[in-house]
Amino acid sequence: MLPSLAFFVAALILAVTPGPGIAYVVARTAAGSRGEGLASCVGTGLGGMLHVGAAALGLSVLLAQSAVAFTVVKFIGAAYLIYLGIRLLLAKAAATPVQSRATGVRRALLEGILVEALNVKTALFFLAFLPQFLVSGPSVVMQLVVMGTVCVVLNTLVDVAAVLGAERLLKSETAGRQRARLLNKTSGLTLVGLGLYVAGSKQGA
Repeated sequence: MLPSLAFFVAALILAVTPGPGIAYVVARTAAGSRGEGLASCVGTGLGGMLHVGAAALGLSVLLAQSAVAFTVVKFIGAAYLIYLGIRLLLAKAAATPVQSRATGVRRALLEGILVEALNVKTALFFLAFLPQFLVSGPSVVMQLVVMGTVCVVLNTLVDVAAVLGAERLLKSETAGRQRARLLNKTSGLTLVGLGLYVAGSKQGA
């Protein structure tokens, strides 16, 4: 069982779109070292998996109890994708990452787990995003776990790439902003299209 192509496209776009996660690991790298940056990537990945487990259990219970309620969640999720797309289209290029102080590799790992585990937006994202791509037949829990894990892995790989290229990104701030603007526009249009697609698709299709 593999997630749909539409899911991969959406997950990849969301992973490469500049946001708080990338800014956090880049800031950790700039303040401490590459090791701290990579440790924070691992930490946020582990924290993200906690949200995957919670979303898989919660959504599977919701589906078992009420097909209507689950359909409502799907439409809310479609609206959320469109909202994210519009926000990206209207967004300005990301500013310089937030300032941070060196803390050591171990603390960077633990802080990464804590920051992501306590991120309410991540929980809401998984609850709204994952149901859009469920298909009938295979275990709902397994589908949600697989898709959630793919999202976390993609996000973590992008974070690692950001850490490895942090020095170059920080030295080329103007060029980085130009690339961010182009990426925002492209990602925004794609997410709006995906939101409209999943809103018009039948449940379990």
